[in-house]
Amino acid sequence: MSKIRLHFSAATVAVAMLVGGCATSARDESATTRDEITKSALAGGGAAPYLYMGWGDPPDPATLMNASGIKWFTMAFVLSSGGCNPAWDGSRPLTGGVDANAIAQIRNAGGDIVPSFGGWSGNKLGPNCSSDAELAGAYQAVIDAYQLKAIDIDIENTDEFENPTVQDRILGALKIVKQNNPGITTIVTFGTATTGPNDSGNRLIEQSNALGANIDIYTIMPFDFGSSNIYNDTVSAADGLKNKLVSTFGWSDATAYGHVGISGMNGLSDQQEMTTVETWTQIRDWAKGQGLGRLAFWAANRDRGCDGGGVVSNCSGIGQSDWAFSTVTAGF
Repeated sequence: MSKIRLHFSAATVAVAMLVGGCATSARDESATTRDEITKSALAGGGAAPYLYMGWGDPPDPATLMNASGIKWFTMAFVLSSGGCNPAWDGSRPLTGGVDANAIAQIRNAGGDIVPSFGGWSGNKLGPNCSSDAELAGAYQAVIDAYQLKAIDIDIENTDEFENPTVQDRILGALKIVKQNNPGITTIVTFGTATTGPNDSGNRLIEQSNALGANIDIYTIMPFDFGSSNIYNDTVSAADGLKNKLVSTFGWSDATAYGHVGISGMNGLSDQQEMTTVETWTQIRDWAKGQGLGRLAFWAANRDRGCDGGGVVSNCSGIGQSDWAFSTVTAGF
């Protein structure tokens, strides 16, 4: 997946927002499904761009919230500080540090957060914890620290996404988390091909069914294709995920869309794909029309204009106005 994420000490992408329904009866069914999946966890609004306090001149959360209308953030990344011990970026404490301060600021402004575990690089909990139960305990430590309503597991790279043993450990841990935390929303985020999940993604979905993991939202990251039309490729990838969920779980299309998430990249990707504000608005509108359960982008840190362009950590590379992607996202 994305080389740009190698620049973030634990980096990857994945972010979220909830969206609306289709037409007539399909609209009603998908909206009902989406509400049932997410209302307890994301009742304040599902728009949740990634915010990474350890990278790229992170914005002040309250300033961004006031300027854009965004209420929720997906906070990156929870990693291993050694063994099965969770910490922000594997080094910053769960309490008393910059991440906890940002979360308090977000909540004081009427918002909330979804922490993201994992990412493309860094020392991850999945391979370091020795069992489903131990990994669930690491997730639970973060849940308890912040009284969380939702968690996101960003499964990437050969150490987790392409490792069947670790995949199953993560799914088993999420099953335990669901049993021990009634009402919590669980999200898994992973890479994709333009036509839908690749072999590792298909296995993840099939195993989540076989193990009874009860995942709420399956989020794909449709970028780094070298795409010449990121809108078309995003729609194609999301439809492929929806079709896989239909065939695996026996859901209707509308119900399956309610379990689909998209996590895009705002601005210029490291594969030189350009997602403009206008394209992101198209993606948002399509996702809203299908009743998707989640839509996200990497990252709020980059949601600012660039004087010189390029792929950098603190702006999108397209000369946009500040917070434009967050403002579009907040329109749900």
